Amino acid sequence: MRHTRRTTRRTTLRSAAVAAGAATLLALPVGSAFADSAAVPEPEVLPGIEQPSVDPSVPPTTAPTTPPPVGSKPAAKPKPGVRTYVTTVKLADGSVAKVYRISSNHYEADILAGSTKLDTLVSKGGAASYGQSNGLHVVLQPNGTVTSWMDGSPKPKPKPEPQPQRYVKPEIRKESSVRIALPDWRVAKLVDGTHGKRAEISRPDGRLLAVIDPERPSTYQDGWTYKLVRDGKRVKFVVIDGKGGGNSWVYDFNGRLIEKYTVAPAR
Repeated sequence: MRHTRRTTRRTTLRSAAVAAGAATLLALPVGSAFADSAAVPEPEVLPGIEQPSVDPSVPPTTAPTTPPPVGSKPAAKPKPGVRTYVTTVKLADGSVAKVYRISSNHYEADILAGSTKLDTLVSKGGAASYGQSNGLHVVLQPNGTVTSWMDGSPKPKPKPEPQPQRYVKPEIRKESSVRIALPDWRVAKLVDGTHGKRAEISRPDGRLLAVIDPERPSTYQDGWTYKLVRDGKRVKFVVIDGKGGGNSWVYDFNGRLIEKYTVAPAR
């Protein structure tokens, strides 16, 4: 009889333990659908099963504690990262992901359907975080960007991170010039500058008479014509003697006489 009663009692406690474990599983929250991996529950010790016996007549023993050395400071607890809001991303099914930055390589994204928080994706140490629920797929990239798609839709490619623009030092074009004596005893200063080529016509004493450039390519002074002529990519400086019948001289912007035309006198 004693043996039968012990067996019945142990069976009843074990049944109660199984029922308690089932109740614990049913109490888990539903919002873990986006979790990367399910947590493994630790073994639970229930009352009355394999509990160590305690004699109330024996006082509990406490291990001696060693006091910290004089002048030592307690170890500082690590400060938790500050959760800073970054942006809100609309997902493929109409829900949203609110992205937060914890540190340079730690981002979190709260998945929200209306005011209901479904889950939180966590990307740390350069690894992306992935979650899915009811056909929705969400990826939190290590740089804090979020992509999503539905079952049957092509998976979007992550956008490349913008590269810093390379600074290109602007070319500084130096101005060069050359002075030539003209057939009419005037002086021309041929300038190749930052705004193009120009010619400055002066008297021998340095008094400026006229300036010609591509916008005002010619001038007339006392029967003489001075003009700039474009020949392909090259610009020429031309001097025409209107008094002497039309003789002309052509110079390049290095000051060299490259052409000369002489009009035959009329008979």
